[in-house]
Amino acid sequence: MARETFYITTPIYYVNDLPHIGHIYTTVVADTIARYKRMRGFDVRFLTGTDEHGQKMERSARARGVEPKALADEVVRRYHELWRRLEITHDDFIRTTDARHRAGVHAMIARMQAGGDIYKGSYEGWYCSGCEAFFPETQLVNGTCPDQGHPVERLQEESYFFRLSAYQEPLLAFYREHPEFIRPATRYNEVVRFVEGGLKDLSISRATISWGIPWPGDPEHVVYVWLDALTNYISALGFGSGDTELYERYWPAALHLVGKDILRFHCVYWPAFLMSAGLPLPRQVFGHGWWLRDERKMSKSLGNVVRPDALIERFGPDAVRYFLLREMTFGQDASFSDEGFLARYNADLANGLGNAASRVLAMARRYGDGRTPVEACDDSVLRTKAGEIVGRWRETMDAFEFHRALEAVWELLAAVDAYVNEKAPWAIAKAEGVSSPRLQHVLYNCLESLRLAAVMVSPVMPAMSARLLAQLGAAEGGALEWGGLATSRPLGEEGALFPRADVEAYFAEVKVDENKPVQPATPVPAVGGAPAPTPAPAPQAVAAEPIGIDEFARVKLVVGTVKTAERVPKSKKLVRLEVDLGEPALRQIVGGIGDRYQPEQLLGRQIVVVANLKPAVLMGVESRGMLLAASLDGAPFLLAPDGEVPPGTGVK
Repeated sequence: MARETFYITTPIYYVNDLPHIGHIYTTVVADTIARYKRMRGFDVRFLTGTDEHGQKMERSARARGVEPKALADEVVRRYHELWRRLEITHDDFIRTTDARHRAGVHAMIARMQAGGDIYKGSYEGWYCSGCEAFFPETQLVNGTCPDQGHPVERLQEESYFFRLSAYQEPLLAFYREHPEFIRPATRYNEVVRFVEGGLKDLSISRATISWGIPWPGDPEHVVYVWLDALTNYISALGFGSGDTELYERYWPAALHLVGKDILRFHCVYWPAFLMSAGLPLPRQVFGHGWWLRDERKMSKSLGNVVRPDALIERFGPDAVRYFLLREMTFGQDASFSDEGFLARYNADLANGLGNAASRVLAMARRYGDGRTPVEACDDSVLRTKAGEIVGRWRETMDAFEFHRALEAVWELLAAVDAYVNEKAPWAIAKAEGVSSPRLQHVLYNCLESLRLAAVMVSPVMPAMSARLLAQLGAAEGGALEWGGLATSRPLGEEGALFPRADVEAYFAEVKVDENKPVQPATPVPAVGGAPAPTPAPAPQAVAAEPIGIDEFARVKLVVGTVKTAERVPKSKKLVRLEVDLGEPALRQIVGGIGDRYQPEQLLGRQIVVVANLKPAVLMGVESRGMLLAASLDGAPFLLAPDGEVPPGTGVK
């Protein structure tokens, strides 16, 4: 039985400048979806590429004193290098300068001409070379284009036209019959309103530029860049080139991923072109949001683009991939900052995933002679939790809710941490010996949960996933079903997955952006969804009056384990904890950490407490101690030992 196909595309990226964070984001999202669909058994085809024609490219090349093709070749090499570095698994890379693409464009025009939808006339209007589009004077904003504020110029020239006006009602009927065609729903409403406002015939050739595909039979014209560019989705499948095997297998596309600024071209022009040519329409176009800097869309003309080379170099491609998928709610805008990246890196990757893996693997090596447990365990609270998480992960991945899918995985990691604290394998080993079946079951449950987490994050962080699976002694591509970890297998090499980042050292060594100084960060959700202010650039050391060792010794610092946690009623920040400090009774402590930590994230966590502080009453609740936390721009980062220690252990 043939597998279901899934053809996914990115927009083809314009090559008048080097790739930046916007190009990276769309491509990483497409790669994540492609990897996920392959995991689910789909026959996937993943296309990306470059748009190399048009007036903007012609001018950029002239400014550099090179031919347009030479400039395109230079930039395309950078794309290939970057995609290899980010482990993008595209099946094809289309260039609009390819001979196969020119054949597809000519075949498309021939079909549209045969339908009587192309005629020759004259055009005059306001043209934005940055957007490669004409705009009515009523849409201009202070004499600039309405989309990105680029300057416009008045153009009048002979042109071939497409009868777009004839497709207003067919398009509206198609939208009504296929509401899933445009996602998210807000974009659907925008497109419908635009088409209902009336469509005018579209100029689809240019006579004032030469860098483009010659119009068939009329070399005085080149094909309008959007008719040229949009045809890539089928020319890459062999349309117009004689070999139709890929086209027949994969068209129509399952998903076109685009930025919201080019939604109109993909949801109005492209389906109208296809209707005219008598070809099937794609099943869905998803218009995602923008990455913002200073609350403005990044663009070369504004000088605020981000090219995260330093982040990739220092922290690896997986960390950047994770940040992009975790930080942005797919379909909405998000703000990019190096501070935000580093905060999430340390909180989620170094402290969350990295510490959970290091902790469990260290115990497995210590109590299992460097091998996976000799017995599996089929009855565990972790197994139940993992089953629920896997189901939720699949649902959110199917819905392209990547941030929620990753939240679910981190919920499993938090459950592993709480399980370890509850079962206390070190205590079992001491009381029953390392060969205890109960100890082996506890270790297996933790290791198997980590294996499932590694498989779930593999579409987002493929290299890290492979490394963690190797450390667990598990094979790549394992099933998302409990019990996949083999028993009595050697564990892999040790090593931290994500060493903690020194934020101050990073900003001291790295010039973040050639165009702009570092900007204050925007709030970043912490693991589990709690909002957390992102640290500003590293603070300067604060002078303090020295104290003697005797004064310091008066402060009793001990390690505690959180047993219960709940929010204090009517307070947004206060959380009431019951903490095991090795005393006969649990200690009640109230901390102002609710902005960053959800109560369920704290269960089983080890913290450092000032144990001899005088009691205080906060919003009617007595607190008998104080939590220790680092504070960055008001955000608390709880302190904890880097390994498991008994409650009540002193801190010196």
